Amino acid sequence: MSEIPVLVKDLTLILIVAGFVTLIFKRLKQPLVLGYIVAGFLVSPHMPYTMSVVSQNDVQTWANIGVMFTLFSLGLDFSFKKILKMGAAPFIATITILFCMMTIGMLVGHCFGWSKMNCIFLGGMLAMSSTTIIYKAFDDLGLGHQQFASLVMSVLILEDILAIVMMVMLAAIAGGGTAGGMMLLKSVGRIAFFLILWFVVGIFVIPLLLRNTRKYTNNETLLILALGLCCFMAVVSTLVGFSSAFGAFVMGSILAETIEADKIIKVVEPVKNLFGAIFFVSVGMLVDPKILVEYALPILALVAAILIGQALFGSLGFLVSGQSLKSAMRCGFSMAQIGEFSFIIATLGLSLGVIGHFLYPVVVAVSVITTFLTPYMMKAAVPCYEYCEKHMPKSWIRRLNHLTLSQPTTKGSEHKWRRLLMQMGAITVIYSILSAAITAVMLTFFLPFMRRLVPELWANLICGLVTVSLIAPFLRAIVMKKNHSEDFKALWTESRVNRLPLLFTVFVRLAIAVGFVFYICNSLTNFSKALIISICLVLVAMMILSRRLKHRSIRLERMFVLNLRSRDIEAEVHGHRRPLYEGRLLDRDIHIADFEVPLDSKWSGKTLKQLALGSQYGVLVSSILRANRRLNIPDGDSVIFPGDRLQVIGNDDQLAAFSRAMLSERYEDDYELEKREMKLRRMVISGSSPFVGKTMAECGIRHVYNCMVVGLEEGMENLSQVSPSYRFEKGDIIWVVGEVDDLKRLIG
Repeated sequence: MSEIPVLVKDLTLILIVAGFVTLIFKRLKQPLVLGYIVAGFLVSPHMPYTMSVVSQNDVQTWANIGVMFTLFSLGLDFSFKKILKMGAAPFIATITILFCMMTIGMLVGHCFGWSKMNCIFLGGMLAMSSTTIIYKAFDDLGLGHQQFASLVMSVLILEDILAIVMMVMLAAIAGGGTAGGMMLLKSVGRIAFFLILWFVVGIFVIPLLLRNTRKYTNNETLLILALGLCCFMAVVSTLVGFSSAFGAFVMGSILAETIEADKIIKVVEPVKNLFGAIFFVSVGMLVDPKILVEYALPILALVAAILIGQALFGSLGFLVSGQSLKSAMRCGFSMAQIGEFSFIIATLGLSLGVIGHFLYPVVVAVSVITTFLTPYMMKAAVPCYEYCEKHMPKSWIRRLNHLTLSQPTTKGSEHKWRRLLMQMGAITVIYSILSAAITAVMLTFFLPFMRRLVPELWANLICGLVTVSLIAPFLRAIVMKKNHSEDFKALWTESRVNRLPLLFTVFVRLAIAVGFVFYICNSLTNFSKALIISICLVLVAMMILSRRLKHRSIRLERMFVLNLRSRDIEAEVHGHRRPLYEGRLLDRDIHIADFEVPLDSKWSGKTLKQLALGSQYGVLVSSILRANRRLNIPDGDSVIFPGDRLQVIGNDDQLAAFSRAMLSERYEDDYELEKREMKLRRMVISGSSPFVGKTMAECGIRHVYNCMVVGLEEGMENLSQVSPSYRFEKGDIIWVVGEVDDLKRLIG
């Protein structure tokens, strides 16, 4: 008999222990992440009373895959369009919180005499609140549909994105051994360059691939394709100097813009859950009780730093972003914990060998404590606000309620200039990155290939012409895009003073286009600088005048926009997009929330008139989403079905009451399913039977005994249907079906 590999034995132990521990934590209504960590501690060498994992290196490999798939799933839930639509307020809050919490973390580490790299990584860990834990706490406390919860989730999304950037920067700092400003600027530049390049190219290629193969894909092929793309981008990311997790996140964010995103999320979720569980188990395996006892004081200090820091600086971050004091305190108090990304950052530090091994279990202990305290911090927010309102001067309260760094939208010429320059800047940056990437690929790979086929002179000429022709649509767009826009024309006609700056923007973009052509010509020829510049000017002029290039550029841009909007178009077709008037409701302290009718809801089958939701809870049902249909402005005769998604209008209190009622009015679970088995029995009508001379309705077989007559036996093989008017006679043989207990009552 062959020996089972050690990897399989370790995986068996991990999954069995994790399964039982998470069942206990589920029963205790605690986050499953904590259950995985406890399971990891139980199977680690630090726990002498239980079986231990044999090969921790194999488990760590699986854990790294878990990090990659976790960030891939995070990318699938992320949308660049949503981030851009958030406005400046969430960005201001996020940056404020991250800066303050990182500073606090580094100061605490410095107070305990820890090394510089330990302090820097500790600051990154303390800055990351846990999306999973906060979401679960909101759900448990019934706060998920309140307005402040959506603000917190917006900031958490931005924190997760900045955590990806932070991981890349921390890796660069660890590699360079210093946190110099020039090195950080270079790291940010590399991140921005590759992020924009991959995203733009991905939006061109990936939706086109999925669209052309849509009729050939099912859940299995879609899963394999999605995970293959994830691993491909992870490999590409490592080749250019980033982590595999960063590449996985980028691919997830690209797939998030496709129509297939929702399907991919569903098919990938079991894989993510499996490997994610192994990752968190590996986190628990590094928890050493001796270190926890030795570092008990730093652990308590860090817990206090997180609770107090988030309560103060978290609230401050939301205050300066434009929220009221009460809303800001509810948001800030909700974020007083650390979780998944803190573990991932700690794993990064350990893998790079730049942080002490003590820091990992310390951070895990801090996460466990703050996780248990999260619901209490959320509940304490309103009493703390009421205390401040009573004891602080009214003038302070008024100033705090109007403390904001987010500026109102500017009007007139200044607004037009800002919008025009932002659009020109975005176009120039994106097309410059694409042009630079194409130029680098052609000079690095295509040129050596051509030199092996033809003489060097001809190879240089062919490479130069092909490269210029490939980037020509992008260079033309850099120079000409937005020169005929409404803002450009309005600023040109408003004042003569605007004309020189407008011409300067054209000149700058023209110089960028000429610079690309100059670089290509200078790399491939030995001509004089003056001749090269002349050639560049002629080529760029030909690009500008070419109508063919104009149409090609427009076609490429339309394809990109179509791919980028494909998921929005699909949502509009199926009625999943939120109505546009929602933004106006927010100004009046009411908003729209989605509620899904549970499958076991007692509301199923009832009309809106029977439920009387308006009179009972003060809410209005604006739409009912059912499968791929959308029923807008339903009347009182509209029936509610299981699985319906209701779009409900109301304020926080009304929606909370509505949610509690919908979730509470449900049928209880049937704990005696085994007794519900249906049996088929043969029944003979004897002379003493009370059914002789009666019809089925008069016998009450269905209504009294809860059974059903299948048929009347005629001969050995035939069964005939029994007419409702048929009267049973002595000697009739009927076959009835029902539950065991009901059949016993019927047949005796």
